[in-house]
Amino acid sequence: MTYRDEHKLFAVIGVIIVAALIALLQITAARNGTTSPLTAVGSSILATMQNTSSAVSGGVGGAAATLLDLPHLSGANRDLTARNADLAAENARLRELIEAYKQDAALQPAIATYPNAIAARAIGFPPENESRSITIDRGSQAGVKKDDGVLAAGGVVGIVADVAPLTSHVLLITDYTSRLPAVVRRGRWWGIARGNLTSVRMEYVSQDAPLKVGDVIVTGEARSFHSGAVIGTVGAIERGDAALYQTAILKPAVNLGAIDRVVVVAK
Repeated sequence: MTYRDEHKLFAVIGVIIVAALIALLQITAARNGTTSPLTAVGSSILATMQNTSSAVSGGVGGAAATLLDLPHLSGANRDLTARNADLAAENARLRELIEAYKQDAALQPAIATYPNAIAARAIGFPPENESRSITIDRGSQAGVKKDDGVLAAGGVVGIVADVAPLTSHVLLITDYTSRLPAVVRRGRWWGIARGNLTSVRMEYVSQDAPLKVGDVIVTGEARSFHSGAVIGTVGAIERGDAALYQTAILKPAVNLGAIDRVVVVAK
């Protein structure tokens, strides 16, 4: 017998032994009323293969359903996008209404003080700030006249310089040509409030007046305003040793770079 024949013989014998062991395990399990280990392993393998097949089939089915539903999903997405845009626009509109209400409410004291007051809105500023002025949306048809005073919620804005039928030109108190009678509320010292581009100079205040930073300056009774409208507060004081007068540098009570709603009061 050759070496190759011996290997074949051992292989046959091995197969016979394995088969006998398998048969013995099956017979023993049958006698004991239990499941054979080989049967359990086979069942597990078969179940795994079935689950895998079901998952693949389910995945393919789900993908197919999703593909079929894409037009509907795309339409729903467009609807949601349009709805979001509508909500954003509505939110912006409501915010604007709330801000307008706040500004209108802030003007009510001035309107109550001046029964013939005319509410207006700033609609224009001069290009390149060649003058410190604004344009408002009320003119002669609404009763606005030249030299009428103009107030905002915080205080004095300026004086009407020119009037058209539907609009008016208002010279701000910071313009170089602006002049207003002014009074220190604490102590009642008089002076002249003159525009200085970004501030207002209250000039010709008596050297004896004990001005203080933070003093409130109001209008004196004159052609355009009654007394008491706030012009601004003292931010700095200029005193000369030999001068008869002193000058107060005022911070305007109104932010003149952000004017929206104003009230025109009769001169």
